[in-house]
Amino acid sequence: MSLRPRAVVVHRRSEYDDLIGRHGTHGQAEFYLAQRGRDIAEVQQRHDALAAAMSQVSAGLPLQWRRVEVERDELDRFVFGPEDVVVAVGQDGLVANVAKYLTGQPVVGVNPEPQWNPGILVPHAPTAVTVVLTALMRGVAAIEDRTMVEAVTDDGQELRALNELFIGHPTHQSARYVIQAEGREERHSSSGILAGTGTGATGWLRSSWQERRSELALPQPTSPELCWFVREAWPSPATGATFTEGIVPDAGSLVVAVESDRLVCFGDGIEADSMSLSWGQRLTVRRSSYRLRLVR
Repeated sequence: MSLRPRAVVVHRRSEYDDLIGRHGTHGQAEFYLAQRGRDIAEVQQRHDALAAAMSQVSAGLPLQWRRVEVERDELDRFVFGPEDVVVAVGQDGLVANVAKYLTGQPVVGVNPEPQWNPGILVPHAPTAVTVVLTALMRGVAAIEDRTMVEAVTDDGQELRALNELFIGHPTHQSARYVIQAEGREERHSSSGILAGTGTGATGWLRSSWQERRSELALPQPTSPELCWFVREAWPSPATGATFTEGIVPDAGSLVVAVESDRLVCFGDGIEADSMSLSWGQRLTVRRSSYRLRLVR
């Protein structure tokens, strides 16, 4: 007997929650901000918008489904099941945060603040959840399979991401390594490497692309290619700065041979969930066999 579907509603603590957690009460938080020329009203308004969206989403879930709420900080400890449907309520980045922990479960992105969030990964209004989930149950929902990126070390560590991976020094000192791709290699001392997908090409990767006025054609969200950029490579007698960007084709890879005492690799900005790399290790970056199933 198959399990009933389970709606996993993912959200993150609001800025208002963090302020109250730090200062204890609304009044103390309000005083703290007022002393710095800030008004708590905007923060509370955004908190209220998220709370209203969560309430609307909860009311829109099918009655026969099981349901559970998960905060973003709990994702690395939560066990997803094959019957789960993930409903991410928040910013676009929340979908990226949850994607790395999934193995094919569909994701419905809900935008509680369209005036703040672009809605690239959270295209649905809170009031649309019932319609979207009904279409999903009937097998008529539009699903977009988005490419993901993964890093694998030579000792078996693995890490996935939807947007991008960062490889560099944990305290932002110079990262030393040899980069290998496209039949070329170069030794670097840099601020690190960004490698990611077409989805990531709308975020952090795009900022690197724009800043250096790159002529690379960035991949699309569903295309299998990856792109990569080296941040602030330093030219010296021992290190170069000529091989600092590229496209990884489908079935291709980018290899990083570590020449620092300690580097880290983390995905989609979640530094707390990272891989530690030491001198002599090799890290391979490639397209993941998993894809984000985004319900459009």
